[in-house]
Amino acid sequence: MKLIVGLGNPSQKYEGTRHNVGFTVIDVLAEEYHITVNSNHHKALCGKGWIAGESVLLAKPLTYMNLSGESVRPLADYYKVEPEDILIIYDDISLEPGKIRVRAKGSAGGHNGMKSIIQHLGTEAFPRVRLGIGEKPAQMDLADYVLGHFNKEEQALMKEAAQTAVEAVTCYIEHGIAETMNRYNGKKKAE
Repeated sequence: MKLIVGLGNPSQKYEGTRHNVGFTVIDVLAEEYHITVNSNHHKALCGKGWIAGESVLLAKPLTYMNLSGESVRPLADYYKVEPEDILIIYDDISLEPGKIRVRAKGSAGGHNGMKSIIQHLGTEAFPRVRLGIGEKPAQMDLADYVLGHFNKEEQALMKEAAQTAVEAVTCYIEHGIAETMNRYNGKKKAE
């Protein structure tokens, strides 16, 4: 089984914000693969299904971003999923909007949701898909920026990026992380 986790903040007020791109990708995956994500389990909205012949659990932690590990670790323990079979999808301010980057492992890079997951799993060795949301404006508070909404142009880019991320997740399940990194790192749908 693969545990596919999209990071974000619960509640309608955060829908469509930069910090919630992980939730958006889970929603697109769920729609594409006909997986219902509505079971409240281990502090997450979850749905079981199949992608490319592999059993998957899609999850959207309900802990708020900074405590994401409080959901990911119990899910991993309950379903006996090893870190290398946990794929985390989240926003990254160091990538321009619409770019994605796939990694087999790595640090949190200043992302509080990832810090929490690394702390709770006790390792950085799990794959991730990062979606670029762009750098914050110089005068703007980081929290205000990541909790803000995309403008019209960015919305179109992010819709394409979410679809590319879904393709990357499918590639990861079918071909593994190395092949996915080769195919998708730096790719923008518009290219």
